[in-house]
This record gives sequence, structure tokens and C-alpha cells, in this order.
Amino acid sequence: MSRDEACTSDPIRHFYVHFPFCARICPYCAFYKTRGNAAEVARFCDAVVLEARQVAKKFPLALETIFFGGGTPTVLSTAQLKNLVARFHQILDLSALREWSIEANPGSVSAKKAAALRACDINRISLGVQSWDNTLLKLLGREHDATQAEESFHILRSAGFSNISVDLMFALPGQTERQWLDSLQKTIALQPEHISTYCLTYEEDTEFLTRFERREFFTNDETEARFLELAMTTLEKAGYEHYEISNYARPGFRSEHNRAYWRGADYLGIGPSAFSTRGFERWQNVADHNEYARRLFANESSVASIEKLTPAMKGTEHIALGLRTSEGIGTDTVSIDRVHQLTRAGLLLHEANRLVLTRAGKLLADSVAEELL
Repeated sequence: MSRDEACTSDPIRHFYVHFPFCARICPYCAFYKTRGNAAEVARFCDAVVLEARQVAKKFPLALETIFFGGGTPTVLSTAQLKNLVARFHQILDLSALREWSIEANPGSVSAKKAAALRACDINRISLGVQSWDNTLLKLLGREHDATQAEESFHILRSAGFSNISVDLMFALPGQTERQWLDSLQKTIALQPEHISTYCLTYEEDTEFLTRFERREFFTNDETEARFLELAMTTLEKAGYEHYEISNYARPGFRSEHNRAYWRGADYLGIGPSAFSTRGFERWQNVADHNEYARRLFANESSVASIEKLTPAMKGTEHIALGLRTSEGIGTDTVSIDRVHQLTRAGLLLHEANRLVLTRAGKLLADSVAEELL
């Protein structure tokens, strides 16, 4: 049996569902999203269930993680979410499932919805706070304010969620180090199990990129490094493990779903624009919820593009993603000469047969990865 055949005969353990709908379109977000009406949301729910049935018949599944992302999954009504999860329980073998995450926006969380999600076996929440500063929230186009965000967190706790992640953003236009530190300290005070900190990037097809190109916004590598270093210092001191460049967790609460991505594990994605990777093949669904639903109801493929991966491409991804994690990468995957150079520069640490970024290396992670590729 070839390596490719062995890989593709293994069951898929990780499952992603893309929900394209948002109550408001944030000007920095490059993910596929739209403001759908009630009929479109209902049609999407039926279509995504149909696709789940198709992939369950096509692929061997032994799911360990599910991630509902978007978009804003919690923009769906409580009844729609309960029905969707119930149908997934009927279609998919979830006997080995350990982590079921859902992204939630403050303002789209109610006590009723939170209780329903917890009763449906969803056990992890990723709460998109982004900032605790109302001025910055307004800049980001968020529909919530800091008070609503805190209320949402407490609602989720009261519903019984013991694994909550808070998402934050840094290096925002006009953001000061004091504002960033305040957001970090406010988050720590709430004691979530996980914190994600993302540096703002200016992505294609976003309003923020247009403003960046008009020179309304600027980037500064030194500023971004200072913000990252402040996050590392503050969160590690508070007891969070820095297990990936953008992610921190209490012991035992690392995101298993995201760790699978970083390891290069196979995964299935359903919903409009969702990616899947199986062995040496990667494909993406059509990035239009109406066309996505039309194809499924017409018994046509929802796939818009397919990419054939080579061992070299997989190796490059392994280095780029693995180096961002606390596990690092194997020494046999890169040039030993470059390793020596980066080690002498204080950017890499050689531990047994693994290479991990030093604290200084984390501040230059992308550059270090480029040197090793």
C-alpha cells in the first residue's frame, strides 16, 4: 500500500461547518459571509444537512472534533441550531467526539440559546469579543459593546460551559499599548479557559484593505512585536500556556480541532466556501450560499475547486504551521545548516529531535519559517 493510499484509508476525525451569515459585516473580515434573510438561512440549514449526509456516505468518519465557524453560527435561531445539531447526531457517528466548538458573537447569545447549545452536546465556545474598548469595537464594526460582551460571557458560564475561549485582536489602527494591556487584563479577570490573540492583517476584498491602500491605516512590525510580547508576558504570568503563536490555554484546554489543522491532519469542511483536505487532495466548496444550496438540491457537486498536493507542498505546510506551535517540528524536516544559523541567532531551540521557537523567535515566526523553507 502506498503512503497516499494508507493516508486516504484512515478515517477522518475532524469536521468543520461554515455558517456564512452575519448580522453585520465587519470591515476587516475576509471570510465568506453575508447578511441572509430568514428564507436563505432556512434553505442553508437544509442544504448543509444534505451535504453532511453525502460526506458521511462517501468518507470513513470517526469524528473527534467538530467546529461550527463562520460567519456567525449563533445568528441562527435557537430552534434552527437545535434542529441542525439533532440531525447531525442522526447522520454522523459521534461516539468518539471529544470537542464540539461553536463561534459566538456577543449580542447573539441569549440565556435560552446558550442553554440549548449546552444541552446539544456542544462543549466549547469561541467568543468573538475582539476588544473591551468601545471605541475600538466601533472601529471594527462590531455589533456589540463591552458590556454586552461581558454579559454574554456570564450567560455562557451560567449555562454550564466550562470551556470558553475569548478572541482578541491587536495592532488595530490607533490602538495603544495601554488599551491592549487593559483588554488582556479584563479577559484574564473573567478566567476563560482559552484566549486567542490575533494580529490585524489587511486582507483582500475588505474595507480595511481599501483604507490601508488609501494610507488611512498603517502597519509597523515593531509595534506588532511589542503587542505580541505584551500578550505573551501578561498571559503566561496569569497561568496560560502559549501553545501556538496566537493561542493560549489553561492546562488541559488547548483547542484539539485547531491542533489537528496545525499537525496537518485530514479534515472535512462543509458549507459554502469550506475547505477539506484528504491525503494529497484539497478542495473548496463554492463560496456562494445560494449557488451552494442550488447545487446540493440539484444533486450536483458543491465543490468549486480541487488542488492536488505534492509531498513537497505538504512538507512546506508542516514547517510553516508546526513551527508556530509549542511542539515545533522535527529536525529531519529542514536543512541542518539553517538550523545552526537560527539557533546561534537565538531564534530556535534544539530539544531532542525537535525544533521550537525561542521567545525571540516567536516575535519573528514568519521570518524564521521562511528561512527554513
